[in-house]
Amino acid sequence: MSFCCGASMIGTKGTLKHIRTQIHNVPILFCPVCHRIEVHFLVESEYEILAEYAHGDGASEVDFVEYVEGKDHLLFENCVNHEGEEPLEIVRSQIDMALDLLSVAKTIADEEWEQQLKKRLQILGSRQHKLMTKKAANGSK
Repeated sequence: MSFCCGASMIGTKGTLKHIRTQIHNVPILFCPVCHRIEVHFLVESEYEILAEYAHGDGASEVDFVEYVEGKDHLLFENCVNHEGEEPLEIVRSQIDMALDLLSVAKTIADEEWEQQLKKRLQILGSRQHKLMTKKAANGSK
């Protein structure tokens, strides 16, 4: 499982820019709290090699899937959430995990960690409220 600032990261595929080259369908991990993005650790070296070659060739765009194969079945099995899931369920899952971690932080009396988790919970709670409001507005149409 990959973590960032205490939240588990969401597995997805995205487009990353390396200098002037856009690389599509790169397996990435995304933090729902701070929005940090990182290349999935299982394909990090392949991404770096492809990015350097594509830039060296002057390519403006490449598709990661066309050049790298064989790890798709392993990529997101350690992710708690995936992009294809319902956004509200992702946020609820993240809140549940943050609450569990908050309990641990209180048990070990780690006040700094508690404050970080409380801030994270505020952000996730706000996101949950927005998603619920959006869902209610869409449901009433």
